Amino acid sequence: MKERGMIFNAEMVRAILDGRKTQTRRPVQFKPRDPGLNLNSSGLELGHYRSGVPLSGCVLRSRGGMGCWNDRTYPAKCPFGQPGDRIWVRETFNGFWLDDDVIQEIKDGTSLASELCDYRADFPDGSKPAEGWTPSIHMPRWASRITLEITGVRVERLRDISQEDANAEGMYLSGWRPSYSDPDSGGEVATPYDNFAALWESIYGPDSWQANPWVWVIEFREVK
Repeated sequence: MKERGMIFNAEMVRAILDGRKTQTRRPVQFKPRDPGLNLNSSGLELGHYRSGVPLSGCVLRSRGGMGCWNDRTYPAKCPFGQPGDRIWVRETFNGFWLDDDVIQEIKDGTSLASELCDYRADFPDGSKPAEGWTPSIHMPRWASRITLEITGVRVERLRDISQEDANAEGMYLSGWRPSYSDPDSGGEVATPYDNFAALWESIYGPDSWQANPWVWVIEFREVK
């Protein structure tokens, strides 16, 4: 079993703690052997992918009928782990007042980080302590309060997400804005699929949903 850190924003953390989020999607980074090989083209399709089967998905087909073989690319191994591996959640937090002795107690398991640190997800949006927040990317392992066990990994196109999977991403049936914490937001009714699309663009930028990239679909359960 391997353990890796993964960044989650405050809305995602709240959904995990509520038991509503059991999936996360992250872009796949293909590594071409040939610099001229464009694997980000929206016209390419990954064929015959089966998790755990060597060389499955070895053909990248284009809509024009032409294709290229996987021996021109490095295998796309999930960098976040495989079923049975664990993820420790990296979230924005504040633990400036903790001295080395207390930090060592947390590492030894005699004290709990969740009782000694403040976490942005536990506060209303916009709240900020006098010392400021430590960005999630700088969270050390000892400060993490949430551990996840990976239960499944697969690859798919981003926009192939189903309504059921959008629910598993922690999304609600709500208004037109993505909402983990405010399912009663106003506006026209939007499905979990719609809200996930808006959330994705808020993280990865305009047109990132339309680009329809390959994504890792990582399923997990919280380790209590």
